[in-house]
Amino acid sequence: MSTPPFLKLPACASAVRLATSRGSFASLVAEPAGPVLGTALLVPGFTGSKEDFIALLEPLAGYGYRTVAVDQRGQYETGGEGGPAAYAIDELALDLLALSAALETGTPLHLLGHSFGGQVCRQAVLAADRAGGPLPWSSLTLLSTGPAAIEPDEAARTKLLIDALAGMSLEEIWQVLQEMNRDKPKPAPEIGEFLHRRWVANRPEALIEMGGHLVSAPDRVAELAAVGLPVQVVSGEQDYAWPVPEQRAMAERLGARHTTVPGALHSPNAEQPAATAAVLAGFWDLTK
Repeated sequence: MSTPPFLKLPACASAVRLATSRGSFASLVAEPAGPVLGTALLVPGFTGSKEDFIALLEPLAGYGYRTVAVDQRGQYETGGEGGPAAYAIDELALDLLALSAALETGTPLHLLGHSFGGQVCRQAVLAADRAGGPLPWSSLTLLSTGPAAIEPDEAARTKLLIDALAGMSLEEIWQVLQEMNRDKPKPAPEIGEFLHRRWVANRPEALIEMGGHLVSAPDRVAELAAVGLPVQVVSGEQDYAWPVPEQRAMAERLGARHTTVPGALHSPNAEQPAATAAVLAGFWDLTK
């Protein structure tokens, strides 16, 4: 999961619920002070939330981009209902199509997915392409996302979590995780309290389905390349979920730009937000 560096919203941002044809979604929305060059829809990964992008809101607004970060169905403050099938990647992709329709503003719409969120974005692009007609997005950014299943050691840990969810509560799992990580550096108290609150607010069914996808995701890079949507791939210098060389090779297969953010790992959005915002805005400026 990403750990946000802070929780206080900048003056340009507010917390809202976005109404769509598929329900409402908890969101953070940042508005530029001047002309709006476009809108960016930011989609978090497995165990993440809209707060993963909180440090990007002000710098992206400063570049002229209205920025909308959301909790996906089953995550944190969006919530959800139903069994695991309600959180299948096809369903989450349809949510992104509904969100994109609700954000239609007459300016370019840029789609970004972090980690698992990147694979949901890919699924949404493929679904929209199959439906025919113009795509609602001007570009797609895959942030710390790989072409298929996650790295084997990470997949093994995710399988353990899925198994634990069958018989333990989220609070019980949280306590086990804290014990396992007791010798690691701790975040500031308010950040730690937020991470706890976010974890127990997730829908267990959503975690099961999302985690199951991550350990068995098919490679759909060739299909995405055939769509022709401008794509960029952004990575940290190291990544525990998908090795950076694997992400670079994916970019080559997509005919896409690949950028490495210095000093970042799996979450450049939280670890190096200023540098990441500059990379994102620079690409969006070229794909209006």
